[in-house]
Order: sequence, then structure tokens, then C-alpha cells
Amino acid sequence: MLHARFFPHLMRQFAARVLALFASLVLAAAAQAQNPAPPATGFGDDNIAVELYAEGAPAEGKEWLLALRFTPKGPEWHGYWSNPGDAGAGMILALDLPPDWEVGEARYPVPRRLLISGLMNHIYEGPYVVLVPVTPGPSVTSFGVGPVTGTVDYLACTDEICVPQAANLTAKTGGDFARWRAGVAPLLDAAARFAIKGKTLRVGIPLPASVALPDPHLFIANKRLVAYADPQTFRRVGDLLVAEIPLDRFGGGKADTVSGILAFGDGGGVRFVADLGKVPGGGAVVAGPQTAAVPPLWTLILGALAGGLLLNIMPCVFPILSLKALSLARASESEAKARAEGLAYTAGVVLACIGLGALLLALRAAGEQVGWAFQLQEPGVVVALLVLAAAITANFAGLFELPSLSVTSGGKPAGAFATGLLAAFVATPCTGPFMAAALGAALLLPVPQALLLFACLGLGLALPFLLLGFVPPLRRMLPKPGAWMERFRRIMAIPMGLTALALVWLTAQLGGRNFGLIALVLVVGVLIALWVVGRLQKSGKMAWPAFALVAAPFLAFAAVALPSVYEAKGAEAKASIHNPQAFSRDALAEARASGKPVFVWFTADWCVTCKVNESTSIERDSVRAAFEEEGVVTMVGDWTVRDPEITAFLTEQGAAGVPLYLWYAPGADAPEQLPQVLTPDLLEARARSK
Repeated sequence: MLHARFFPHLMRQFAARVLALFASLVLAAAAQAQNPAPPATGFGDDNIAVELYAEGAPAEGKEWLLALRFTPKGPEWHGYWSNPGDAGAGMILALDLPPDWEVGEARYPVPRRLLISGLMNHIYEGPYVVLVPVTPGPSVTSFGVGPVTGTVDYLACTDEICVPQAANLTAKTGGDFARWRAGVAPLLDAAARFAIKGKTLRVGIPLPASVALPDPHLFIANKRLVAYADPQTFRRVGDLLVAEIPLDRFGGGKADTVSGILAFGDGGGVRFVADLGKVPGGGAVVAGPQTAAVPPLWTLILGALAGGLLLNIMPCVFPILSLKALSLARASESEAKARAEGLAYTAGVVLACIGLGALLLALRAAGEQVGWAFQLQEPGVVVALLVLAAAITANFAGLFELPSLSVTSGGKPAGAFATGLLAAFVATPCTGPFMAAALGAALLLPVPQALLLFACLGLGLALPFLLLGFVPPLRRMLPKPGAWMERFRRIMAIPMGLTALALVWLTAQLGGRNFGLIALVLVVGVLIALWVVGRLQKSGKMAWPAFALVAAPFLAFAAVALPSVYEAKGAEAKASIHNPQAFSRDALAEARASGKPVFVWFTADWCVTCKVNESTSIERDSVRAAFEEEGVVTMVGDWTVRDPEITAFLTEQGAAGVPLYLWYAPGADAPEQLPQVLTPDLLEARARSK
């Protein structure tokens, strides 16, 4: 049910649509659009006068221009573009011409925007000229020498009143057609494309990157297709300008072609016609609500480095890092070997981060709505990580030996490189507080700068091990090698085992209970195969062929069973003491229109930071009591599985992933983005702030 305070906004839009329809009907009734046209009656052209001009003499098959010159009687009066926007009406023109003459689409100057009470109008202030192309037919030879006549009906408005206008037209000769041609928006000579994804219209317009766009805006000629007053976002993808515009909630959201005018913001612009086709994603934001959210590059680099460092304490990374660090104690007698291991580990981490980042950017450029940690939204990837985590746990527990992860003897660069790849892959989804701005900006920056941020994230993750490899005093601080290292390795199997259990739970969350059970059967089979390998290794026999023999039936069973039992997860609100609504743009708009404060949090079952914040700060009785006392509306966006609407919204807020916490104060134009590390006091204070 809509809240009471949401009705005024809806009623304004509804009233504007009714008034626009009424004005169009009045104008159509006055014009009748017949040939020959009847005389205009009723309203006159006192508020905005109009004159018709013809350019020279018509010739068969050649474009002949007519010009309608509109002149307001004062600066308070304005006319309208062919699509007037949320209110108003375009002109209706009827010309007395032979039936074999073709009248083309009117060509307008670049309009300007007029926003009144949340309604966007497309208007002209001051004198303006509309050109009408005509292609004469064979009857031009018998057309005679008389001037062209006709009628035109249009609307003249101020900010307070609108008056329908009607005029009888008789074409004059003369006029400054050279200047009038220059005044209309020229047609772009390159093909444009459009696509509709979810609730957004995306238009790709070929435009050289050298063209300045101080304040671009796309005026869409298709009526009731887009939300005229909503913010528009513009991105550069090479020499292609991509505009993203929310669809009109009252419209059908369908079109065969999309046409309009791209205004550059300095009075200039071009006309375009776009056919349905592929519009690339990604690109650097050049205008729109996201441009102000990109901090200086040097702060983003520091944030990525700090966030990478923070990842080292995650439960899935710390055991790997600590054991590899202890392996350097074995290699301490060889400086060259220590440096080689440090470089190899760093190379593995950095390449993994760059690879994941490049894949993310490529998917977005292809139109996919994905964000950071997208790999954990894929059930197959999570099952593979589960098997890998279980295998690492078994290795740490001594069930079998794998040289690349061995810590009882000095490692090799190849093993360190593989370990770096593994550490980065399992760690990067757990974005820390310092990484939020950097990773969010990486989706908005040019590709080279974005990849630089991903590389800095990897460098921060690898930095402790790199320093151990190159700074001997740090290695000398490590404990001396001994039998205790094997015991320590077995202790580190505990956090890795907990990580594997968490992944078992996550598989069930992603694909349903049966999906999780089948994945668990696969893990048990792999562990049995590894146990056989360990027994053969201890007896000095060839071990790994036995692994393939034992694991093959389980792998085959899982390959068939997992897809058949997979249950796609739909959008739903997470269980919470706050009983939050499931996030959607419409639900958010309704909640904000209620006049109450709104708290929205975006989370995922695989996000460690999210779960910590929920248990320590959000799911607290004191917070619930404060929210209930102040009437706070709560809403949650579950990003455990891929959700294009949530991904697009996260990107608009400058976030590459979760967690994201937004506080909407009553009447505020934009939300306050809360820190990624929450406290109960912070949420209670927001609830009670007036």
C-alpha cells in the first residue's frame, strides 16, 4: 500500500499527464489536421506569435524548407519541444499541400530543461525557429504561384499558467534560412544503438572523445518511455557516449527505435536516431550522479593498499600466509631463495587480483551487471572453492602432502606463486572498509586506472610476505624451525576447516538444501581419495593415480546431480529482528515518500564484514528499539546471488560490492553513506537525530 505522503508526487505526475492529454486533445480538435486545413479559430497567437516562411521555389523531388518562427511577447512565456516532457503539449501543424507532397519530421533547436515541483518540461525561451522539410511531388508543376497556407496549434505557458494558441498561416518569402539551419540540432551521421536492461534505457551514441560535454542531457522524443526528471548518467567507452536513463514507471518500456536530441550543455547538440542493438557497459563516467563520488587517485591507491593489508587477517587467508611465512624460516639461510619466494608469492597475488578485475571490467563492458566478488555469486565457483578449502584443510591436518603447500621444508617459487593465486582468489570477496571507495571507483575510472587499483589491492595483500622475503631482520624475528611447525600447521587446519564449513552453508544458501547436500557428498568423496593418497605416500608408493580412481565416481555424480537439484534463489528479505522489506527501487521510493527515516543495508551470505556488522550492530535489541521508537523503515538488499537491479544501484552509489549502508533522512535529496564498520551507537544516534 502506498503511504499517504507518496500520493502528492503521484498525483502531480498523474495530473500533469491528464493536463498534457487534455491540451493535446484541445489542439487536435482545433486543428482537425485536414487537407485543406480549416481556418484556426478560438485562441489566437497573442502570447507567442508565429510566422511561416518558405525558402525559394519548390522543385520536384528536392527538399524544400518551411520555417515556423515563434516569438513570445515577453520573457515569461515559453513554448515546447515535440515531446514536452511531464507536462505541456507539442505543436500540431496542418499545411495546405497536394497529396503527393511529403512533409518530413520537424527539426527543432536544442531545448532546455524546466523543472517545476519535480516535473520536467522541455521548453524554448525567447524566439525560436522550427524547420519543416517538404519533398514536392510531380504536381509541383501545377501547384501554381500562390503561397503555402495552413494552421498551427501549440501551447504557450509561463511558470503559472498555460494558454492554447492557434494561428492561420500564410508563407512569406525571405527569412534568414542560413542562420535558422545553423540553429537546429544537426542529425548525427553515425548509427546509434539502444538497449533496455531492467528499468533503464541505455543509448550508445557515436561521439568523438574530444567533444566537450560540460552538462550533457538526452532529450528523448519517444513519449512515456523515460522518467524525464530522473538523473541521467553518461559514460565514455572510447568514441562512444553511453547514456543511462531510468524508464518511466507509467510507460510500457518498449520501443522499436529511439530518437531525440543530445544536448552538450553549452547550447549545442545533435539529433540522433537509435536502433535496437548491443550497447557496451563499463566506461568512465563523465557526467551524472556518480561523478562526484570519485576521490583523487592517490587516495584510492592508498585505500586499495590498506584494504589488501587488512585481508591478511581473514580466516581463509591468515593460515595460508602464516604457514608460508614460516616456510621462510627454513629458507633463512639463503637470501636469494627468500627473495625468490617473496617475489613469486607477490606475483601470484597481484596477477590474480588483476585477472579478477579485468574479468569484472570485461563482463561489465559486455553489458553484464556484476560487481566485485562476482565469482562467489556463481554456485559452481563456490563448490570448487569448497572442495579446495577442504583439500587445504586436509593438507594442514596431515592427511596427505602437497609440495606446493608444504611448510616442513623450504618451498619453491612455483609453489609460492600458486599459493599467492590461491590466497588472492579466496580473500578478495571479503572487502575491507578501506577498499570500499577504491573498488567502487574502479568501476567508474578508465580501464588502466582501474587495473592499477586492482594491482594495488594485490600488492597490499602480498606486502607482509614480500617484506619477509626482502628484509632479513624481519625473518630473524620468526621462530626457529622445529617440530613445533608441524603442530602449528595442524592447528591452522581449524580456521581453514571453519572456512570449509562456511562454504558448505553458502552452497545451500545459493542452490538450496539438496544442492548443499550433493556438494557435501562430493567433498566427502574427495577427502576419502586424499586419505588414500596420504596412506600411499607414507608407504612410499605412487599415490596420485589412486586419487583419480577414487574421486572419479564422486566427481561424475556431482557433475550430473548438482545442476539437476539447483534451485535458483529469488529476491527476498533476510531474516532479521527488524522485519525489513526486500530492496527494490519502487519500494525505496515508497518508503522515502512516507516521510520517515529509511535505513537500507546491502549484504551477502559470503561477505564476512557483512555478517560481523549484522551480529554486532544491526541485529541488536537496543537498535531495534531505537528504530521502532523513531519509526525507521528498514530495507535489505540480498546480493548473495547475482541481482542486476542491486548491482546497478550499488554502482550508482559508487560501491563495487557489499557491505553498503545507506541512511535516508526525511526530506533529504541523497542518502548518507555510513561507514563499513558499524556500531550500535552509530545506528541509534542516526535514528534519534532530528
